[in-house]
Amino acid sequence: MQVFLVLAPVFAFLAVMLAVGFFIRKRSKNDRSVNFSKDYFIGGRSLGGFVLAMTLVATYSSGSSFVGGPGVAWARGFGWVYLAMTQVLAAFLVMGVMGKKMAVISRKIDAVTVIDLIRTRYESNALANLGAFLIVVFFCGTMVAQFMSGAGLFAAAAGIDYTLGLLIFALVVVAFTSVGGFKGVAITDTICAIAMLTGLGVLAYTVLKHGGGISNIMAVIKEQPQMLEPTSGGAISVRLLISFWMLSGICTLGLPQSLVRNMSYKSSKALHRGMVYGTVVIGAMMLGMHLIGVLSRGIILELPADGTTDSIMPHLVVNYLSPILAGIAIIAPLAAAISTVSSLLIAASSSIVKDVYQHAIEQSGAQVNQKKVGLLSVVVTAAVGLICIAVSVEPPSVIVWVNMFAFGGLQTAFFWTFLLGFFWKKANTTGAMLSMAGGVLAYCYFMAAKIPLYGFHQIVVGIGLGFFLFVVGSLLGKPNDEKVLKLFFPETYPDGTKIEIPDRI
Repeated sequence: MQVFLVLAPVFAFLAVMLAVGFFIRKRSKNDRSVNFSKDYFIGGRSLGGFVLAMTLVATYSSGSSFVGGPGVAWARGFGWVYLAMTQVLAAFLVMGVMGKKMAVISRKIDAVTVIDLIRTRYESNALANLGAFLIVVFFCGTMVAQFMSGAGLFAAAAGIDYTLGLLIFALVVVAFTSVGGFKGVAITDTICAIAMLTGLGVLAYTVLKHGGGISNIMAVIKEQPQMLEPTSGGAISVRLLISFWMLSGICTLGLPQSLVRNMSYKSSKALHRGMVYGTVVIGAMMLGMHLIGVLSRGIILELPADGTTDSIMPHLVVNYLSPILAGIAIIAPLAAAISTVSSLLIAASSSIVKDVYQHAIEQSGAQVNQKKVGLLSVVVTAAVGLICIAVSVEPPSVIVWVNMFAFGGLQTAFFWTFLLGFFWKKANTTGAMLSMAGGVLAYCYFMAAKIPLYGFHQIVVGIGLGFFLFVVGSLLGKPNDEKVLKLFFPETYPDGTKIEIPDRI
């Protein structure tokens, strides 16, 4: 009976996700028959401000934000909360820096994916194909981390085997994403964001109730003074803080799954609202969940028997919540994992179907068969999801580090490619190729070899070398065609075509 009470809210939530996916598929039938890729991969550029913000928030707030991060905060204290707050600027940066220009240019060239923009800016199929390959590889790593967090919490709360929990949770996600496409993802992301905030409230209430209030909890925490220090007793160095500012703050400008949202909104007003809503909600989630992690130290005094900090949040849910509240609470991290996986699946699928398969057909001069593209998109989306599920059956140990590795790889590959490509006229194919390939290879080597870099995360190597290679390659390589520069820098070339984003919603 207890297991049923826990699972009832979860299954109801998963059923809603599936229903939304199939509803969107039916409603979008006409649009997909005209241009399947445009509707399936970016929702026909129709998102309003609230949905735009929620889909970005839900995509960015992964399972690590609800499981891995708070677990580490339980061990490190308030220093980890300060560290986590580097993520607050994510929505503001992604939409504020890149939002308007990406939207304008994507409309000019009818771009559907971020790889479309790269191919046009750098006039290189090789660079575009390399970018598509890296997206699929690193997205799969991130999806494995999300499946781990969602399935682990689901299994612990319901008292079922991890593999069974993984299959139930993951198959539903893959199913509704495959049929719903980007519109379905955007709407389910909005539902997921609301579910995350609800779960955050339930967990906060539970910790304060069982801890006897904030005063009693703080009295317990004060017995370990290092938990009150910004450096957590030396565990968090200035170098690590700088690394996190890069990894979770500034370099989020290099995350394709976030950047593609800039191609999907319908008006400037929607963008401006999305920036405000997104920043506020991400701030609330990051602060709230990591504070809950620290405060849970007032009731969870020792690491649970299974041994990693990833088990802290599941332990809190299983041992301190009633079955019904446990079911509601675990929806939050499940929603975080679901929203991230669904967004990554769509982006990975678009890299294969739109950026490789469909582009090859268009290059050959043949007519694109929309029905065939539609079927292939659904099949590829499902196949990528199933591969990630298979890897997740025997996963690595700590979610937060798996997630960070994949994030770092994406940022190394795309940060300079987009930032310099959109705002530096001298950026060219040679610079972008050297930066993307050299930066990623260096980053992966330093990560795999576990080479210490004076306390900095290896993202510093990838980003630093990537910048150097980009600048050198751009100065030595052949400049881009002037037609491309007119497209991307109309303010410099007044005769360049201009397209304004409408102000009305």
